[in-house]
Amino acid sequence: MGICLRTVDYSETSQVVCFLTRNTGIVNLLAKGTKRPKSKSGGAIDLLAEGEVLFSCKNPETLGLLMEFSETVSRTPLRRDARRLNVSLYMIELVGKMLPEGDPHPPVFDLLHNALERLGQSDSPIEAVLGFFQWRFLRHVGLLGELGSCVGCGTAVMKIPPNAEMYFSSQQGGILCPACYGATNEKFRITPPCLCGISALLTVTSGQKADLSESQGVEVNRLLGYHITHQLGKPLRMMKHVITTGNRQQATESR
Repeated sequence: MGICLRTVDYSETSQVVCFLTRNTGIVNLLAKGTKRPKSKSGGAIDLLAEGEVLFSCKNPETLGLLMEFSETVSRTPLRRDARRLNVSLYMIELVGKMLPEGDPHPPVFDLLHNALERLGQSDSPIEAVLGFFQWRFLRHVGLLGELGSCVGCGTAVMKIPPNAEMYFSSQQGGILCPACYGATNEKFRITPPCLCGISALLTVTSGQKADLSESQGVEVNRLLGYHITHQLGKPLRMMKHVITTGNRQQATESR
């Protein structure tokens, strides 16, 4: 199985398609003739398309060859809602930027598949779906720590007064308590709703049930978007369409 992350026109009739496959990881394949209406794929392969992928890749340093693609999952409901579509495009861009080619990550494939399926449901909470996706993805690739305690002194976040000023440092990979954040220039202020959202995510990570409200999801996504931007060195192209930037001033002032 594979999910289409990127496409580039190769010729009038062909594409280069980047898939996240469950067993092989990210692969870049030359899809000959897929832009023809009568091609085996039924036309050009679109972003987010998911299905059975048959390909040949003899040399990892060159493009593989897509032999057959059969779409098995419809993304039509998702494409009808601009907000849900933009969030989905942001997710696949994130995965494509952070995973190396040819390195299998079955849990990431399952995570992306489930998130896209959830977004395709009209009643699903968009901010919560995005928040859980970013959280779990970053933890899987090793770019997000426990966040249950200060990375500077080890003080448990639960023991810090809820109205205390706290920050997140992307460079240090965690939360900084009031006694520790002053020594760090790079930091992002954690708002009370964001802290509640982190608590909910930690609860879910421990195997218990917890809800992420819309306001908490918005703040958590701002924080994780900041972290992703810092790790990549620049914002993802779709970020401006997905993550609100009301907290950006707080990050700028702390530099």
